[in-house]
Amino acid sequence: MDIVGYSLQLINSGLGNLAAYLAAHVLLCLLPAFYIAGAMTALIPKETVTRYLGRNTPKFISYPAAAAAGFLLAVCSCTVIPLFAGIYKKGAGLGPAITFLFVAPAVNILALSYTGTVLGMDLAIARLLLSLTFGVGVGIIMALIFRKEDAEHDKATDALFAGQAAMRPTAIIFLLVLVTLLITGTFQINFLKQTFAEISLPVQGIDTFQDFLSRLVPFDPSRGEEGVTAQGATLIGMLILIGLTSWKGVDHIHEGFNIWTWISTGLVGLTLLIAALGMAPHSDGLTLLLTGKFFGVLLSVVILGWMIKTQLTEAETRDFLWESWKFVKQIFPLLIAGVFAVGIIRELIKPEWIQAVAGQNTVLGNFIGVVFGVFMYFPTLVEVPIAQMFLALGMHRGPLLAYLISDPELSLQSILITAAIIGKTKAWTYVGWVALFSTLAGLLYGLWVDGTGLGFVALYLAVFLIALSGIMWLVNRKSEKTALAA
Repeated sequence: MDIVGYSLQLINSGLGNLAAYLAAHVLLCLLPAFYIAGAMTALIPKETVTRYLGRNTPKFISYPAAAAAGFLLAVCSCTVIPLFAGIYKKGAGLGPAITFLFVAPAVNILALSYTGTVLGMDLAIARLLLSLTFGVGVGIIMALIFRKEDAEHDKATDALFAGQAAMRPTAIIFLLVLVTLLITGTFQINFLKQTFAEISLPVQGIDTFQDFLSRLVPFDPSRGEEGVTAQGATLIGMLILIGLTSWKGVDHIHEGFNIWTWISTGLVGLTLLIAALGMAPHSDGLTLLLTGKFFGVLLSVVILGWMIKTQLTEAETRDFLWESWKFVKQIFPLLIAGVFAVGIIRELIKPEWIQAVAGQNTVLGNFIGVVFGVFMYFPTLVEVPIAQMFLALGMHRGPLLAYLISDPELSLQSILITAAIIGKTKAWTYVGWVALFSTLAGLLYGLWVDGTGLGFVALYLAVFLIALSGIMWLVNRKSEKTALAA
């Protein structure tokens, strides 16, 4: 194949990955997350966040609270970014915010259950315990390294949110309904997946359009590629309309509401409802499947619309829409660039290489597992069958755990977006520590798999953590002496 042809193949792979991602994961995951982040920033007083997650909150409160919040939300890596941005902007300390960023996608309850079913409960338990331990550890280390910048950030949020009134009960309910919308749209429980009614529409040509999309964006399910459905293509078009109308109606919202403001808001609700539908195209037309998810999303959207119209003040609605739109403008372009790049890189990297480089429980093998987690990102739940494929290709269970921990943490798009939120230096420092701890987690679990006693594995972990704590203490003490001397 010539260079031009191969380049076009790579570009097509990137575009196909981007289209599949936008169609399958943005609507019921990211859109509610953007609005939750906007609501947190606009409606929650700074004191409410810093009471539990602030840099001056006792560590025995802030870090378990951050880990618990991440565990209870259990969102995927793309969804956690806007939520992380929201609590960090609102005044959470860097350490607890980082712990939340690490834990939420790593201990996704659905992914853990699926991991236990497909790959074994031992792997699921190791993933849970080591993710919680290292999530808190990475947060504490980041807070120590960047304590000066953390203090400046805390002062900046004091100035930004000074004098904000207490959160009204109506605002609390509004935020809880947004969280309900996110949970309803993403959880895969039987009630939400069950079809309660069907509507047949005599719309011709949808099946032909689906065949065209399958040829246009070919995909291989064994590699985690999802393709684009006719429903997904419709949703991409709706996303474009939301962006255009929001630019006209929200970008200058402080100058007043206009017709475009309400059109964009209405389009968001309509798009969420379309995303929640089940669609089955066939030669005779199109069957709409009204699932529990659809009714849950419908109820949430109706309540939210009613509250925006009648319960929130004009200032609350304006600030809520503006803050949500700011997160979209900050995060979404980087997300698109990252997903496109992952599609290209996935085409270059062959999973068959795994047997040669990660077939044994070595430091290099575990690090390769981390690298695959960065450059071969797969959405939540998809990484489990991909991990099963890696096992079939010869990957050792140690590097496999390193991959499963790093995959939701260090995807290329997540790194780019995190850097935009907390700065490049902090982001790449975070990447380094996550890579280190993920490699260590895989190495320790691999030792146990290879027959090393659990007591010795725990001892190795304890020695590492004690040595690391000692090094961090010495660095911290030296920095304090330098600061006093200055």
